[in-house]
Amino acid sequence: MTDLNGKIALITGASRGIGAEAARAFVAAGAKVALLARDREAVADLAGELGADAALAVPCDVSRFWEVRAAVDACVGTFGRLDVLVNNAGVIGPIARLSEADPDEWGQAIDVNLRGVFHGMRAALPVMLSQGAGTILTISSGAAHGPNEGWSAYCASKAGAAMLTRSLHLENGEGGIRAMGLSPGTVATDMQQQIKDSGVNRVSQLDWSEHISPEWVARTLVWMAGPEADAHVGEELSLRDEEIRRKVGLV
Repeated sequence: MTDLNGKIALITGASRGIGAEAARAFVAAGAKVALLARDREAVADLAGELGADAALAVPCDVSRFWEVRAAVDACVGTFGRLDVLVNNAGVIGPIARLSEADPDEWGQAIDVNLRGVFHGMRAALPVMLSQGAGTILTISSGAAHGPNEGWSAYCASKAGAAMLTRSLHLENGEGGIRAMGLSPGTVATDMQQQIKDSGVNRVSQLDWSEHISPEWVARTLVWMAGPEADAHVGEELSLRDEEIRRKVGLV
């Protein structure tokens, strides 16, 4: 496993699914973690599981920049630095055709999935640039590169987030910032259950056995945070790629 001893990671959407498993994986690799999510009780419970010396729970709505900036300040105030940001927080809804989608719900998806990623980058960058190094990993999706019926907000926001990663690499790669995206494919989480329950588009028809475990995604994020992934800086990696799975040690 990648050795992250002495590293500090901040993970958004850390209350469940990929975010919670990433927190466990980063701590297992030796890192300390700041856990951000709107669910105050869930992140507090996870921090308790991981231990007070290793984890800090910070209730936070990533759609509000001042909350994200305060969370970064809390992380640095507690652990002294910030080495890795994992932009994981995201929502799938509203699952609806464009002609029927609720405008407020559609806008909220953009606020979380796109503005939330920007907010994380914007709050973390001054700290990382002052340190001369930092890694920013953003959960992407195949939906960033092709439309799915009923997912206009999700597809549009993920496409925007993928472009933010490219912009980040262009502007700050030479300043020591390692920017990468990760498209995991379909993952067995609560979000995937929402998709299945909707009955909309081909993804909802997939058998549960076709989804990968969130643990695989978490292990990949830990690997991306280490020097083993340096050859992929500036790229979007796909867990559908057997070569990436082999490098991570998943196959």
